[in-house]
Amino acid sequence: MHTTVQKVTNRIIERSKSHRQSYLQRVEEAQSDGVFRDKLACSNLAHGLAGCVGTCRTSLLDDETPNIAIISSYNDMVSAHQPYGEYPAIIKKSVAKAGGNAQFAGGVPAMCDGVTQGEHGMDMSLMSRDVIAMSTVIGLSHNVFDGAILLGVCDKILPGLLMGALQFGHLPMILIPAGPMTSGIANKDKNKVREAFAKGEVGEDELLSSEIKAYHSPGTCTFYGTANSNQLMAEMLGMHLPGSSFVNAGTKLRDALTRSAAEQLTSLTHLGTNYTPLAHVISEKSIVNAIVGLMATGGSTNETMHLVAIARAAGIRIDWNDFAELSDISPLLVRIYPNGSGDINSFQQAGGMALLIRELLKGGLIHEDVQTVAGKGLARYTEAPKLENDKTVWQKGPEQAGDPTVISTVASPFETLGGIKVLSGNLGRAIMKISALADGEKTFVEAPAMVFNSQQELEDAFKADKLNRDMVAVVRFQGPRANGMPELHKLITYLSITMDRGYTVGLVTDGRLSGASGKVPFAIHCTPEAVTGGLLNKVQDGDMILMDAHNSILELKVEEQELSKREACTCDLDSTRHGLGRQIFAPLRKNLLGAEEGASSIFTYTDEN
Repeated sequence: MHTTVQKVTNRIIERSKSHRQSYLQRVEEAQSDGVFRDKLACSNLAHGLAGCVGTCRTSLLDDETPNIAIISSYNDMVSAHQPYGEYPAIIKKSVAKAGGNAQFAGGVPAMCDGVTQGEHGMDMSLMSRDVIAMSTVIGLSHNVFDGAILLGVCDKILPGLLMGALQFGHLPMILIPAGPMTSGIANKDKNKVREAFAKGEVGEDELLSSEIKAYHSPGTCTFYGTANSNQLMAEMLGMHLPGSSFVNAGTKLRDALTRSAAEQLTSLTHLGTNYTPLAHVISEKSIVNAIVGLMATGGSTNETMHLVAIARAAGIRIDWNDFAELSDISPLLVRIYPNGSGDINSFQQAGGMALLIRELLKGGLIHEDVQTVAGKGLARYTEAPKLENDKTVWQKGPEQAGDPTVISTVASPFETLGGIKVLSGNLGRAIMKISALADGEKTFVEAPAMVFNSQQELEDAFKADKLNRDMVAVVRFQGPRANGMPELHKLITYLSITMDRGYTVGLVTDGRLSGASGKVPFAIHCTPEAVTGGLLNKVQDGDMILMDAHNSILELKVEEQELSKREACTCDLDSTRHGLGRQIFAPLRKNLLGAEEGASSIFTYTDEN
């Protein structure tokens, strides 16, 4: 085991000791000797039986039959979740085959950041994660289930499902992915059309035609953004069956893996001999494995918040220092868009998760001795699934990449360190994703500030030809408590064009940019955010800002004496807090913790977890 991995793991264990012990104690107290529904009074149980059809009632009257909950994010508007419409029927049949009963326990909302990007709905995106967590708890609150199957993929959905599910850590649970869509137009070609449209060189018809070729069918988007980072993270946590993360939607192997997952989960309840509660799968070691996996692949920056919140729900405390130290020793082993020309299907074809985990184990960079939904030990995840007589079988995974430009080796990585750096200085702490940057020089930017209080202001400045200069764009009042911390991904097109014109460009913001942030050097998730008193609220046009990833520095180059004379800028946020239902989220928004604490409102009033 690499000494830094072990050191960081030990530090997390020590930091989390009292919280983790309290959490595990509550998990133990919630356990039962028999099926949970037997604890209900007759009238209560009768209500639970009233909706049964077929063999459901007979099964639930049998006190040896496990009852499995299905919590789903299905809707047919979001491509990544559209395939889930057919899953409950498959799951119920498979659970019955394994000797259990399955019931659809509840649905959770699943919004698409791709649809809401740059729109008012994006202001609710991050907060939807807490709603999903609470909806998961409601779905399981009847206390009649002995295990749960979680169906969710995208940006806030999978983290929210886990945050809620961990409140029932005494139950075994498994995540079942829906799989990515097949590859459409190349991402570089898609971005060329976007930039051409921003320059006025092509019209909306050509832009829409390009976008439809990129996002063309049910399944997860194929670039390596937050949705696919979630899937990688889930497998590194041991929450997926081995190799199931990136099997395409709508294939026979995808359906076979769904059947296998349902059967496997049924075997993990406390009623059998292979009891594997969720609380034992999500551990300090599995959290470290997830961080390393994300660093070694240049995963989404959103995970620096999501994984913090997931860990916290399990009584585990991690912070950005842990990410930074693990990133420094995690070689970059994968190049897919925005870190390379290929996509998630290219990664799967080159060897996928089995090869990645094999390399990370070989380098001593992840813990093998963890509990997973597939059994004890991560070595099982070096196997790859295949279809044989309509059933899933696992075989030894590849030992070398089918395409060495997509997956490299620990001995000869694409880069010697991982994809994310933590910057610190008088502006606060922020995240910089360096794996997507084309050359090392872009990790050092020193330029005068150009200040914006909204992404619309920056867009307007671009259209007015005011961005043609060296600059660090400061886009503030975009943090959790300001307006829910929307993604600002649409700004990348404008800043990329400015860079292509030969100017030095950087971005500092208390907002988000996700995993598809591309070539612009940025410091995002800046905390403390402007609205809660962060120094961002005193930056003025022309102030020099230094962004130095190599030395982990984020500095406003203004004398302290001058800063003390400045009044903090205020911003009228009313327009971002009302309309399209945003006003109803006020109680959540005002209680969101900072980005490094997970940006969740769930843990604001209690430290029990």
